[in-house]
Amino acid sequence: MENQHLSETKAASSQEVEKLQEDASAIQIEDQEKEAKAQNIGHGDTEFDNKLDDISDVIKDVKDGRTKSDTDAEINDNVIGVSGLAQAKTETEVEHVGQEYSGDKVEAGRDFEHKSEEKNLDDNSGQDDLAKEENVGRGTESTDMDQKTDEIPNEDSNLDPVFDGTEIPGMEANRSTSIRKLDGDQGSPGVVEKAVALKNLVKEKSAVAVSTMLRRLSGKSDEAAVDSFDDEGKDISDISEVNEAKLVSEKPAEKSAWNPLNYIKKSSDADAVNKTGQKDSITDGPPPPIALKGRIILYTKLGCQESKIFRLFLRTKRLRYVEINIDVYPGRKMELEKISGSTSVPKLFFNEICIGGLSELKNLDESGKLDEKIDFLITEAPLFETPSPPFSGEDDISSTGAVDELALIARKMKESITVKDRLYKMRRFTNCFLGSDALDFLSEDQYLERPEAVEFARKLASKLFFRHVLDENLFEDGNHVYRFLDDDPIVVSQCHNIPRGIATVNPKPIAEIASRLRFLASAMFEAYAFEDGRRVDYTSLHGSEEFARYLRIVEELQRVEIWDMSREEKLAFFINLYNMMAIHAISILGHPEGTLERRKLFGEFKYVIGGSTYSLSAIQNGILRGNQRPPYNLKKPFGAKDKRSKMALPYPEPLIHFALVCGTRSGPALRCYSPGKIDEELLDAARNFLRSGGLEIDLTAKVAHASKILKWYSIDFGKSEVEVIRHVSNYLDPADSEILLDLLASSELKVVYQPYDWGLNC
Repeated sequence: MENQHLSETKAASSQEVEKLQEDASAIQIEDQEKEAKAQNIGHGDTEFDNKLDDISDVIKDVKDGRTKSDTDAEINDNVIGVSGLAQAKTETEVEHVGQEYSGDKVEAGRDFEHKSEEKNLDDNSGQDDLAKEENVGRGTESTDMDQKTDEIPNEDSNLDPVFDGTEIPGMEANRSTSIRKLDGDQGSPGVVEKAVALKNLVKEKSAVAVSTMLRRLSGKSDEAAVDSFDDEGKDISDISEVNEAKLVSEKPAEKSAWNPLNYIKKSSDADAVNKTGQKDSITDGPPPPIALKGRIILYTKLGCQESKIFRLFLRTKRLRYVEINIDVYPGRKMELEKISGSTSVPKLFFNEICIGGLSELKNLDESGKLDEKIDFLITEAPLFETPSPPFSGEDDISSTGAVDELALIARKMKESITVKDRLYKMRRFTNCFLGSDALDFLSEDQYLERPEAVEFARKLASKLFFRHVLDENLFEDGNHVYRFLDDDPIVVSQCHNIPRGIATVNPKPIAEIASRLRFLASAMFEAYAFEDGRRVDYTSLHGSEEFARYLRIVEELQRVEIWDMSREEKLAFFINLYNMMAIHAISILGHPEGTLERRKLFGEFKYVIGGSTYSLSAIQNGILRGNQRPPYNLKKPFGAKDKRSKMALPYPEPLIHFALVCGTRSGPALRCYSPGKIDEELLDAARNFLRSGGLEIDLTAKVAHASKILKWYSIDFGKSEVEVIRHVSNYLDPADSEILLDLLASSELKVVYQPYDWGLNC
């Protein structure tokens, strides 16, 4: 009996061992299948596909004009989310399989009677652990969702793409490609690759910005930093500095001698040196004027050659004067005739004494009596009979005109309804009002029925008094959120041509405003720009009544109709406005000292024109260049849904680069442009710039020294460097053009780009 029982026990044990071996092999097969599934995760996973769709949507939003910082952050979140999702699923499944397999392997060495029960317990515990992990993951995910819901996003910051003079290595090929290639199909299979490429580009630009800031804080100059970048744009000096910092930190004796105040002192000393150098560079131009107690008055008119000689003579003598243009101030003709006996100009006054015209001034200078007159001005203050400078608002029609009845109603509505911060579609908008509140006011104030009040509100919106915060509609009843034009946060913080409150004067036609602006700009350029147009007397210009009148004129642009302007009108108006706007920006922000300041000047100093905001970069790249990307940028100024894109010219105008003046020494000459002769004037500006050093030919070395403008905006002139040089050769002297074309034909020409001088053109 015992032998029979022993044989039965051995048989049962062998069967169980065979069963365990079969179970182990099955588990191994299942393990391999799950590992293969973990490696291929995402191809059939709905959540993974949704993440890829999110990345595709984010890349499309870049084309639609969303801010770069928001887009990059969202791309990073989605890429991390995809990788995190795959990693979490892989770790969870492999861990589960490992637990099952290890549990079975342990049971194989134990007694059969206890094996089944312990195996079931291990399986149950493994399932419980997996369930706990899934619950924890879901809880974490739900917590993140709750946090995202609690953090209500604010309005997007409308940052314009700006070229600040920083050249990014490796992007020349991207800029030279066609617009269609840059705007290719966003639904291509390599969405993730594009997202990663964009993410890497943002990282590189961020690293450059951080290294530049650290270099400034440490007192290093930007010139020394240029050589510390390799061909790929990586900062070599920063790597060496990090290694040196590690070595220093490992030495306790040297660590005790570290003092952060030394860095502050070093930074302040470097800033003082830089500021001193910049002041010296600014004052290198005209010498300071002679200090006078008296007053010099010069009467002039537009287009007068003798007036130009007068200005040059007075500047040579370092005499500061007040110019009264009788075309700008026609009321001064009677004054001039009364005190001098005639209205002929130019005419000069030293206090109340009439010196006369150009011939009288020359006689005084040749006889030596002019110095006596100047000594008299140094010590004697002007008397009551002395002609006074133009007073504020003299002969100015900017603030005159018929009262706009709709503006009065809009102002009253703003004072009556509730304007506050509101939540709309999970976003917070400042200083807004509800459409229903506006209709309640209009129905009561104008005695209108509800449908009639809706039509009246739409009329107010069409006149640009307010608009929908997301531009979803013109005006509708209900809980739609709207905002008055002067309450827009970008208008309040960045726009400098709109006063607080709603203007009550009826908007004038854009042709009339452009004509007055052109007339005033001509007078200011003649009076305050030097004879070659390459230098400007900013001190005298900023303090003049003409500049104050200009500021009053541009305030009329906030609700003007601009959509029906012709090509010629757009070119002349926006070139003149750009040049005056740059002078205004320098008077407010000061001359930019580096890339960060230039980005602020070109991208954050704005005007409200026709209800929309325009920066210097938006005018240049969005309107005049046909909505082209600025150099070394991935984003266009105007997105597909941006109504400002209607103002863009149909194609880039390459000659505008020889007319736009942003206050730099390497820029073109300052002049005024008219719509009737815009093409002739642009041709003349191109010839003047290129023949005055914009493109110089060294025949001996067979080298063409070209302005950096031709490099930065090469895509506007041609597809290659040869096409660019061939294009601009049309504006050189015939002899130089022939030499340049011969060198191009022989393929012996080498093009070298001149350093760009960002110093102030004073």
